[in-house]
Amino acid sequence: MAADEREVGQGDDKGGPRWPTVRGRHAAAARATSRDVARAAGVSQATVSLVMGEKWRGRVSEPTAEAVRGAARELGYRPNLAARNLRLGRTRTALLVVPALTNDFFARLYTGAARAAAEHGVGVVLYPSPGGTGPAPDPFASARATLDGVIASSMAADALTDIREGGLPLVMLDSDPERTDAAATVNLDIADGMHQVARHLLGLGHRRIGHIAAGIDSWTFRVRARALADALQGTAAAVVRTEHAALDVHAGRRAAERALTGPGPRPTALICDGDMLAAGACKAARRLGLRVPDDLSVTGFDDLPLATALEPELTTVRLPAEAVGEAGMRALMAVLDGKPAEATALPVGLVARRSTGPAAGK
Repeated sequence: MAADEREVGQGDDKGGPRWPTVRGRHAAAARATSRDVARAAGVSQATVSLVMGEKWRGRVSEPTAEAVRGAARELGYRPNLAARNLRLGRTRTALLVVPALTNDFFARLYTGAARAAAEHGVGVVLYPSPGGTGPAPDPFASARATLDGVIASSMAADALTDIREGGLPLVMLDSDPERTDAAATVNLDIADGMHQVARHLLGLGHRRIGHIAAGIDSWTFRVRARALADALQGTAAAVVRTEHAALDVHAGRRAAERALTGPGPRPTALICDGDMLAAGACKAARRLGLRVPDDLSVTGFDDLPLATALEPELTTVRLPAEAVGEAGMRALMAVLDGKPAEATALPVGLVARRSTGPAAGK
């Protein structure tokens, strides 16, 4: 037998699969093929394709599928994804639409989505909507057929007007779970996050609370406003003033100044829809000669790296952005494979730091 020939066993007494033994110094360099796997498992190449392509259920028995997987592991076989996808007429490419990459949340979301995509042999095309939250032209009009599906943040939903006309499967992140154009939704439990913030501040004795709200008409921010109102209902607390602002530090500072200098009793706490807004609120407090948290408590939402860069460090709601991206990609893969994909809600948690304290006078 030549030094680099393969010797195939005859199988065990129970008729199990025949495992090939590769010998010779060139064996490690030899790339196993589906034909090798078929020969080793005692099945056809078509069966190997079905099993390795996860299309075997209902067509191949479980023992046979396991025999194929075992032979593939033994041989170190890796399917040629490009060739398989050409045969299936699919490129295994997903489009991820986000408002912007300047926000760390969406960068982390992409990291999670890309990690899950890699497990499925899927590429990710990242598309930050040029206007952040407004309508955007479809950059893939001439290449829409090369995409298999779309994952999008609710704040970038308007950017999908043209893209959705192609009939691609759509998974929405942080969006209304009742929307009918999405094959699946993945949300954070935003309402619970706001309830946690309210309970934390009420427990510290705060009864005059201002809300620095994001000036964006999207599901996630509407939920925050409703949840805050619900959390304060039936108590002596009241949101004395709601000020809207763009999601940046300077807009947050101006909105906080309006809330702190407007008519009526001054708030003892400001609840901000994002950490960037909370950073602006802290700047406003310093400009007005107020100490955080002695005179004014401030909370954020996101738990960006900025939260621990502030002094004092920011009390905020931690949003697991990478988990959102992973769940969104897995939901899209399920849809593409013809499996049911239900609405998913991921938990969030309050991280209490030193930007909150007892209400003044308590």
